[in-house]
Amino acid sequence: MNAAGFLEIVSPGLMTSVQDLGRFGSQALGMPVAGATDPIALRLANAVLGNPENTAALEIGYLGPTLVAAVDGVRVVLGGKAKLTLQPADGGEARSLKPWRSLLLRRGDRLAIGAVEEASIAYLAVAGGFAIAPFMGSFSTYMRSGLGGFDGRALKAGDRLPLNVVAAEGDERELADEIDYGGGPIRVVLGPQEDRFTPNGIETFLSATYTVTKEADRMGIRLDGETVEHVRGADIASEGVVTGSIQVPGNGKPIILMADRQTTGGYTKIATVISADLPRVGRMKPGDTLQFAAVTVAEAEAVRREQEKQVRRLIDGIRTAMPDVTLDLNALYTQNLISGAVDAPSGQWR
Repeated sequence: MNAAGFLEIVSPGLMTSVQDLGRFGSQALGMPVAGATDPIALRLANAVLGNPENTAALEIGYLGPTLVAAVDGVRVVLGGKAKLTLQPADGGEARSLKPWRSLLLRRGDRLAIGAVEEASIAYLAVAGGFAIAPFMGSFSTYMRSGLGGFDGRALKAGDRLPLNVVAAEGDERELADEIDYGGGPIRVVLGPQEDRFTPNGIETFLSATYTVTKEADRMGIRLDGETVEHVRGADIASEGVVTGSIQVPGNGKPIILMADRQTTGGYTKIATVISADLPRVGRMKPGDTLQFAAVTVAEAEAVRREQEKQVRRLIDGIRTAMPDVTLDLNALYTQNLISGAVDAPSGQWR
């Protein structure tokens, strides 16, 4: 541990873990990719701080942590929407802060992150990242096996996350515009076991409205809705799966495999979510509804290229933070701000 500075967790929130963009290249060994379920938010939060886009951050599920800075100075930014409150160490008045804007924490400052708004997750990135050891080339936490991240688990009260940067300098920066995740149906490429479903089953899958169930987690988004009909059962010989694979087990209810998915699976896969729509799925919470629409591989690649262009524009547009200004409307209304007027035709002051 870097004893020179750390963030101490006072309360951990519901599900807070260390995640980067994932652990690639080890699936042949049975090691899942893990990583951020909304990689766009993670990348943008890091960019605001000037970090490499793959720097590990805290992924916050539903309700954020409260933490205290034990460091001379570290910059942080909340990637996503949640109530953000800073209680200064000097006993000054607590104040609300904006997401997507860097903040300098000094020793003893207390930062409270409330419920995540409009989505299930957000990210707290720190300048320089955490001074923890990578596991198999990644800092991501794979909690099901207790590997990676901070002790291979979600954070708990009393944890001390060591920091690489303990004396931050520079101006506050902010994201000028918000990311547009898009809307409409979740786009998928059909297959690879499309032939294991009846025409009616395919039609149902592409026309029904599904609801995210309370069993949804980082491993998979379980859906409730109309049953998808198989031709001859749901079981196949186990084979490799990818993030976004949509398995349909024997009950006919689709499951979208997510970041902590297994590396192989023995259920038929009706389709795969396109990479550009995976962040939208990763942000969904129980009770949210969705529909699916089929696209070609070429269309999926074109959508992803456009999404990357948007991300690059947002990163290029990061700016020095605008000062917070509160207008005193009462003072404006009661003060005589104009002591005279000019008669335009004559040019005389009155």
